[in-house]
Amino acid sequence: MSRTKRKPMAQINVVPYIDVMLVLLIIFMVTSPMIPQGEKIDLPDLTSEALPISDISEHVTVQINAQNEYSIQRPGKEPFKEDLDLIGVHITKIITQNPDILVLIRADESINYGLVMELIGVLKAAGAVSVGLETEAPAQ
Repeated sequence: MSRTKRKPMAQINVVPYIDVMLVLLIIFMVTSPMIPQGEKIDLPDLTSEALPISDISEHVTVQINAQNEYSIQRPGKEPFKEDLDLIGVHITKIITQNPDILVLIRADESINYGLVMELIGVLKAAGAVSVGLETEAPAQ
């Protein structure tokens, strides 16, 4: 009986690594939309019908939290805090790129009504044609 010596293989089997990568990709694709973004804002409750928004990606949200801090958020992007004076500058740039964009305001129910009206004035001066207020449906 003669034994033949085998040479060691000099190749790496990457199939298991590809399988692991695909499983991780699927996990991240499923869990990423579930990660909450932004900060906690207590919206006022209102019993009314929701406005139909044909393309939900065509909007920008300006938030006012309980500490009277402003932030701007666009779909798929991280929100960033900004002073009221500079919000108009940012909204003007966004409206220049897309004149029909819907601007939404998310304001904590504990803030002063005057801050919301001041923000609406800044948004209108920046060229916002359509400004909406976000509310939550009351718990039943």
